[in-house]
Formats: sequence, structure tokens, C-alpha cells
Amino acid sequence: MHITLTELERETYRKSPIHRIDGRIKILMTLAIIVYAVALPRMDSLDLIKLGLLEVYLIILMMFARLEFSYLAMRFAIALPFGLGIAAFQPFLKQPFIQNFTILYTLPLGIEVSREGALFGIIIFAKFLVCISAVILLSSTIPMSELVSSARRLGLPKELALLFTMMVRYLFVFWNMLDRIRTAQKTRCFEIWNKNVPRKWTLEQIGYTISSLFVRSYEQGERTYQSMLCRGYNADAHVYVSRKKISVPDIFVLAITVVVIGVAQFRVI
Repeated sequence: MHITLTELERETYRKSPIHRIDGRIKILMTLAIIVYAVALPRMDSLDLIKLGLLEVYLIILMMFARLEFSYLAMRFAIALPFGLGIAAFQPFLKQPFIQNFTILYTLPLGIEVSREGALFGIIIFAKFLVCISAVILLSSTIPMSELVSSARRLGLPKELALLFTMMVRYLFVFWNMLDRIRTAQKTRCFEIWNKNVPRKWTLEQIGYTISSLFVRSYEQGERTYQSMLCRGYNADAHVYVSRKKISVPDIFVLAITVVVIGVAQFRVI
């Protein structure tokens, strides 16, 4: 399954109780879960139970959001190698904050596998999994434009709001630009994974593609900026954000999240 930016954005317009939650509540929920997960101790086996409780809660929210399993599996498959890559090295490393190590195995070349390192790696991966789940839930249930507007309502500086707004508007433009370049390459029988051509030549073509996209992006940015100046843009320009009240169900969902975090912290001891 190949997921494009358009398909990612289309998923955010589904009809579900989670999609109807105010964007500010979703951002606060995501930040609360990520901050709590990251702030847990580095070497405590109880952390796995706490993180497991949070992950179950996020999975339940994903089920209420009616997200497709294939969609979630693809997004997790893209992100998990980064967390696995970091966690997989921990059993072989001796962290400076760990005083005593229990050696489980001794591999060739004097490489030692420690129990404490393995526990640390598992905790890192569990934290990574919870944080990624929270981000995937947020990005799958709120459109990009609404995400920026919600962040602005929470007090995001206008300069950052303007940057994010421009990024959201032209991200799809540049993605389509890259897609046209790739289509042109395919019509000329160019394939990145073709083993019948020299790898050096393939890398050169990839470099040409990146440079071409960079030049086109720069030219598009110049045209956009000139158009903004013609329409009265200056340093004091503001991004308009309409007012929106937070409903009682939204506050209730945020309260449930706080309760889940509180249960994980004070009951799992």
C-alpha cells in the first residue's frame, strides 16, 4: 500500500467522535501523553506497565476514530525502524548513568550484552511507540489547516503560525511537483532499484532530481513572496483565526486523558 499526502489528508475528514473533538483538545492530549511518557524514569520496569496502559488507551481512541488498519500499519511501519534502530543498540552499550551491569551474553570480539542495557532499550522503544501512536492519532484526525488554527488559538506566535500556514498550503504543491518529476523519469524507463544500471549513475539522477526540486521550490517561493507583497503583506501581517468555543464533550475527553495518565502514574506502583 502506497500512502500519498492526499490520502493522509483525506483520512482526517472521516466522521467519528474523535474527529469531532476540538483541535486544541487533541493537541493538549498529545502533548500531555508525550511529555508524561518521556518524563518517566529511564530504568524502572514499572514504566512498561504505565506505557502499556497509555498505548491501550491510544488504540481505543484509534478504534473510535474508525481508522483503517492498513493505514495505521503503514504509518507505524514507516516510523518504527527509527525507534527499533535506537533501542536495538542499547544492550551492547554501557550507559554512564547505570552503575552496575549484569552480563547476559558475551559475543565474539568482546561484545557484551547486559540485562540493564536490554531493559533500557525496551523502555526506550516503549516510549517511542507511545509517542508515535499519539502523533499518528493526532495527524490522522485533524486536517493540517485546522492543526495550525488550533495551535494559533492556543497561543502559537504569529510568525510560526504564518510559516506553518505557508508550509501546509504549498506542501501539496511541491509533492505534486515531485510526482510529475517521477512520472517523467518513469516514462524514460528510469527506476531507482534497477540493478542493470550502474549505481553511480542512479545516484547522479537522484541528485539531479533533488536539485531540480530545490530550484523549482525556490522559484515558487519567490513568486509567492512577490504575490504576497502585491497584496499588502508586511511584518505586521496577522493570520486570521476564527473564534471557536470548546464544548463540554471536548473537555470531558481531555479529563479522561488526564485520568488515564493519573491512573498510570499513581495506581501502577
